[in-house]
Amino acid sequence: MAPTSPQPAPPPGRSAPDSSRRSEKSRRAIFDAALALVGEVGYPRTTIEGVAARAGVGKQTIYRWWPSKAAVLLDAFMDLAERAAREAGQESYEIPDTGDLAADLKQVLRATVDELLNPAFEIPSRALAAEGLVNEALGAEFVSKLLEPQLQLYVKRLRSAQDEGDLRPDLDPRIALELFVSPLAQRWLQRTGPISYAYTDTLVDYALYGLAPRR
Repeated sequence: MAPTSPQPAPPPGRSAPDSSRRSEKSRRAIFDAALALVGEVGYPRTTIEGVAARAGVGKQTIYRWWPSKAAVLLDAFMDLAERAAREAGQESYEIPDTGDLAADLKQVLRATVDELLNPAFEIPSRALAAEGLVNEALGAEFVSKLLEPQLQLYVKRLRSAQDEGDLRPDLDPRIALELFVSPLAQRWLQRTGPISYAYTDTLVDYALYGLAPRR
């Protein structure tokens, strides 16, 4: 292989281009474009070409980082969740463990309400949820890579509560969490009623009444 020609030094007073900064700017533009497009035209009509054009990058830039549009959208949603956690003052997306299970669950579900009512999250989420019902492969990928890891955080918190004697030792945390997570998801997806802090607080109260140890 022929040696690479040396790159000219930047003119005096000007710094060399920061490739990592350029890459981050492109990545952010791609995520924003992908989420916007899937909300506007739906998953089937969202294309890599469309994302590239909207983000102002070359199609090959996207293919260099992701193998498919599903992979782009998965990373875009994970990035969106991480940003939401940072804005809420969390270093990472974790369910707090203050020793008060009801308060911890209410705090997290209130944050979830805020997220579900935020158009930046709600619009693309609804589009992907609808597509996941008819596109089994896409639905399975988003469940395994995005939804289930988040649900496992509830499992971890509920197991901690079991260890402290706050929940019955015989219950399965993965099933128990559905008592407050699933009603919220169903009401949001099907618009069967408003979602609010009062609603999710009530879900937690009802669920924990049934899950508490029998004295």
